Amino acid sequence: MANSEPEERRPERPAEEDGTAHLFRAVGKQLKVLRVRAGMSQRDLGAAAHCGEDLISAMERGVRTPQPEFLELADPLLGADGVLLAAIEDVREAQKKARTRHPEWYRGYASLEAQAVQLYVYTNQSVPGLLQTEAYARAMFAQWKPLLSEQTIEKRVADRLDRQRIFDPWPSPTFSFILDESVLLRPIGGKAVHEEQLRKLLQIGGMRTVQPQVMPLSREEQPSLDSPFTLLTPKKKSQVAYMEGHGYPRLITTPEEVRVLAVRYGILQAEALTPRESLALIKEMLGDP
Repeated sequence: MANSEPEERRPERPAEEDGTAHLFRAVGKQLKVLRVRAGMSQRDLGAAAHCGEDLISAMERGVRTPQPEFLELADPLLGADGVLLAAIEDVREAQKKARTRHPEWYRGYASLEAQAVQLYVYTNQSVPGLLQTEAYARAMFAQWKPLLSEQTIEKRVADRLDRQRIFDPWPSPTFSFILDESVLLRPIGGKAVHEEQLRKLLQIGGMRTVQPQVMPLSREEQPSLDSPFTLLTPKKKSQVAYMEGHGYPRLITTPEEVRVLAVRYGILQAEALTPRESLALIKEMLGDP
């Protein structure tokens, strides 16, 4: 019987079956065993390694790639006696393979994103992939039509979350996210998933390198009602733009077209709530004081 799943044209394509995902899951399992043996909670390890509890959890489940720098720090913290250090070279090699996991039509953008010094994202449909929780991403893929297999969903969730490594280095790129208020009101995955997603927006929105803004539904003027788009500036290269509709992507490099979208983004920034007002609105949605 032929595979009933359609050829996927979205950028968050799953990792190829080259063994990289298996390696990352294996290292994650080792990390968990060592942490439990050391009597540390995920929160304890996160605090000691200067990262979040959710990142520790994601690495242990194999949905986030353990960075070599983290393994170097975690090995003595967990009394691993070199076990995690021994995995570093294999992790580096696997990361090189993982960077080529995207289909050919998307690799140009994926390469540019990895080099980004500025990343500006506007969306009026759903929370951007770079900001999604694991549960939100899974709910998004589970609703995909035609339906995807459970194995495919899990691979795509892992692949999407792995892109969020872009927040980890210091200094990280400068980020601007403008979310239409409708995105925040749409409870993808149900109440619990929605609440967790809003809290993640508060967490990432509080980072010094991130400027979150909400475009209120009450605005009488909205310069971009057609589709989401991204403006990306790679290191030592000119700004480019990316957009897609119904799975059909377009990487825009023509200076005039990029300029038009950059002007549009500037107007959106001016019309949207300030970052402080935007975070206050999200807290209000959550019922937080």
